[in-house]
Amino acid sequence: MTTLTRRLPSGFGRLWTAQTISSLGDGVSHAALPLLALTLTRDPMALAVVTAAGTLPWLLFGLLGGALVDRWDRRRTMWVADTARTVLLAIPAAAAAFDVLSIPLLAAVAFLLGLGGLFFDTAVTAYLPDLLGRDPALLERANSRLRGAQTAMSGFAGPPAGSALLALGRAVPLLTDAVSFMLSALLVRTLPATPRPTPEVRESLIRQSRAGASYVFRDRLLLGLALRPAVGNIAFLAVETVLALFAHDRLGIDTYGYGLLLTAEATGGLLGAGIASYLGRRLGTGTALTCTAALEGLAILALAAAPNPYVAGLALAVCGAGMGATMVLGPSLRQAIVPAHLMGRVASTSRMLAMCAAPIGAFLGGWLATTYDIRTPLYAAAGLLLAMTAVTASMTSNRRVQAALRAAAPASGPDHPASQEPAQESAPDVL
Repeated sequence: MTTLTRRLPSGFGRLWTAQTISSLGDGVSHAALPLLALTLTRDPMALAVVTAAGTLPWLLFGLLGGALVDRWDRRRTMWVADTARTVLLAIPAAAAAFDVLSIPLLAAVAFLLGLGGLFFDTAVTAYLPDLLGRDPALLERANSRLRGAQTAMSGFAGPPAGSALLALGRAVPLLTDAVSFMLSALLVRTLPATPRPTPEVRESLIRQSRAGASYVFRDRLLLGLALRPAVGNIAFLAVETVLALFAHDRLGIDTYGYGLLLTAEATGGLLGAGIASYLGRRLGTGTALTCTAALEGLAILALAAAPNPYVAGLALAVCGAGMGATMVLGPSLRQAIVPAHLMGRVASTSRMLAMCAAPIGAFLGGWLATTYDIRTPLYAAAGLLLAMTAVTASMTSNRRVQAALRAAAPASGPDHPASQEPAQESAPDVL
């Protein structure tokens, strides 16, 4: 049976449902936590602490988390992480009900939710290739559906639902998110078991973490795949930092119009995720990744020069489409070529690089807007994205992608017994 006619296994449907429910809860809490903080203080720094706390786990424990996921059973890691987040959210919900909620408590909850997300997301990334037999075509289809559902739930449905639920009571959105994690955990527990990677020689957690990072940096293809979201985050956060001000001052957009502008970007993201597999088949994964990266840069350039809100909305929709396709093609390729026993560490290394880049972009955007002009961060972001496209084009070329897939095929075919053999810790020679 060919990859074009193979169907996604029933277990994927349960995984998709679990992540869809969880993403809805994420969208609810993403809107509710800042609004809850706003009911307690008007201090911008205090609000920033709550927002930043959720990203800190990736900066502090990204590499160690990936190493732990590579040691643990991936399915168990997912449902335990969701169960822990269910229990965790009961604490601020009770505090809100008894009117003892505080900024330090919200910041601690945001941090621990982020830590649970680190383990859950890394375990999903590592579990999916085993569930799908490391089939590149199936991985693209699966990631397209997962990404589309995540965008729809956390970007469209979740935030307005969180705002509406908050009007019913401060504890209501927190309890709703807790229920979403509980349902997700119950579904994950029903997923089929997959063989655990062959245990490696026992090493310290630090050494195993370093081995995962080294594997990424020594492989030009994996490094190219990691640089795209890292550099992209610098560019996109530079834009996001000033986007509201740019929309108001330059385009004359009010608060409602700004929400529509963000909706246009999310709509483009859904479209991009939906056509990612088609682009990969038509152009080749490497060429498709280069084209989507260039599209993002050109779209930001068009946004900077936009004469009215309609052009700006179209530019953001195009940028979102490029981002949506990239976030399907890149992870799918990584899952198809990375050995199972390294998957958690490689995924967490790439994610950590992207998360570390985000604050740099936010600072850069604010500094450029203050020093020069409100459009300057957008032009700088466009230039950065196009430069990154030129630098990584050869690193993720079709030729290099095909070579990596051929090298991985004997050890990753769905019916091949060698798929459980230990792989070497060093990176493959694809330089």
